[in-house]
Amino acid sequence: MLVNGVGGRIVEVEAYDREDPAAHSFGGQTPRNASMFGPSGRAYVYRSYGIHWCLNFVCADASAVLVRALEPTHGIDEMVARRGTSEPRLLAAGPGRLTEALGITREHDGLPLDRAPFELHAREDVEVEIGLRVGITKAAERPWRYGESGSRFLSRPIKPRRRS
Repeated sequence: MLVNGVGGRIVEVEAYDREDPAAHSFGGQTPRNASMFGPSGRAYVYRSYGIHWCLNFVCADASAVLVRALEPTHGIDEMVARRGTSEPRLLAAGPGRLTEALGITREHDGLPLDRAPFELHAREDVEVEIGLRVGITKAAERPWRYGESGSRFLSRPIKPRRRS
């Protein structure tokens, strides 16, 4: 994923469904979450805790995928300047770091993901680890966090799921 030519390989995401109490769409449409109720394939950008922007890919029926981390590959100098660190792992590991590194703000909310400034590319098959979502209290037991196995660019390690 690139934004104005800056970005890299997405290595971690979380899923949120309309029926999910942790999803912003769960309580219905508001001015803040209106993009989630629009067409699929658009960006939903919101401010988290009044501090960080977060980027989601809108899916069908008011569901979305939060982009949590990427492995920097393009525009690294720009990411370093925006983030104030040259440590590659810290450039875009976590939703707030990712949006800061890519220069994403509320201005990107509702924009189509198949047009500039976004550029998405298909990935080859990768091994994926599945775990619990991060930083939520509602529906926290749902294993809807997905990360590239072995990636050092995850926001935090994915703990193996316990099988019952």
